[in-house]
Amino acid sequence: MGLKDLDITRYIEEHIEVANILRQSAPVWDGGYVVMGVTGSGETFVLRDPWGIRPAFWYADDEVMAVASERPVLQTAFALECEHIHELRPGEALLMRRDGSLHTEQILEPKRFSACSFERIYFSRGNDRDIYRERKALGRSLVPAVLKAIQGELADTVFSHIPNTAETAYFGMMEALHELAPQGSYIRAEKVVWKDIKMRTFIAEGGSRNDLAAHVYDITYDSIRRHEDNLVVIDDSIVRGTTLRESIIRILDRLHPKRIVIVSSSPQVRFPDFYGIDMSNMDEFIAFRAAVALLCDTGQQDKLRSIYDRCKAQAHLPKEMMVNYVREVYEGFTDEEIATQMAEMLRPEGVETEIHLVFQPLEGLHTACPETPGDWYFSGDYPTPGGIMRVNEAYIRFYENFTPTLF
Repeated sequence: MGLKDLDITRYIEEHIEVANILRQSAPVWDGGYVVMGVTGSGETFVLRDPWGIRPAFWYADDEVMAVASERPVLQTAFALECEHIHELRPGEALLMRRDGSLHTEQILEPKRFSACSFERIYFSRGNDRDIYRERKALGRSLVPAVLKAIQGELADTVFSHIPNTAETAYFGMMEALHELAPQGSYIRAEKVVWKDIKMRTFIAEGGSRNDLAAHVYDITYDSIRRHEDNLVVIDDSIVRGTTLRESIIRILDRLHPKRIVIVSSSPQVRFPDFYGIDMSNMDEFIAFRAAVALLCDTGQQDKLRSIYDRCKAQAHLPKEMMVNYVREVYEGFTDEEIATQMAEMLRPEGVETEIHLVFQPLEGLHTACPETPGDWYFSGDYPTPGGIMRVNEAYIRFYENFTPTLF
């Protein structure tokens, strides 16, 4: 075109199409993401993954454009109603030119919608309108299983929650209990567990997690009747079990309940996440460790080897051709059998109290959170080929370091 020196730079700045750059770059990306960027000349873009795994919300007016992974932060910062906030669709980009003009454009064809359900259960702020309702629904759906665990002894049970993300599910559970309770009866609720809110054990480094878990919680002493009351406490999830084993169960036992029932508002976390959360090793999960222990106890160790052999045999294949054989670890056992094994594995030394674990069924999760079907943590149904490739690698890594005596 005969342009030279800075004329070339100015021409690019005036004619650049970021959407075209994204169309050339993004098709090879596998995973959950919201990619944001700005060029030196002031072209700004935000792109959400085509599976919708990670959330993205945006707001714009004459003065600002703002993007966040959670809707309430935008509402609070700009004093907005829900209706003023837009959600970026899967594979869609929000593009702002350096002159401030703004538009959205479909960059990638949407894939199977797999918005992450664990965002709703744990990671996202509970003050989002929809997430608040969903967490309450998760709590409500657990009531039949809770009543079974306490053998219907409603009058002799104290209900509480493990702070802080389980609080909303606790409200839903209590509402459902009040609706089911005989007229005139009283549902007993206490703040049994206290937490130092400055500490988060889930995201702590592995080497410090045990020590942190042992000091982050405390109890309200004499809040139940010794040896007479069941104690039901609801948590948002049970992942590694570190906090339960190192702290929660031990301190709850100091209250001397007749039985302890730990309730999880999420299903059993059985599989690693590879889409942005540090949960990448199979044997980190207490549910996986329990399933392996059951296989060993029932003489089915050969099954572990068979799964390994098939994972190893497909390791050289393109990720699009791989199959998730790791799911077979759990086949043949009911959720209740795995939960019972988990409870015994999490029992601290010296604790003799009856312990029960109650988990949300997958059906309950999907009913409570119908807009976020991504459940690979619980089902192993990874939405992308890269997820299957990574779980394949994780199992190979586990088995090559497998010591049966540790399970």
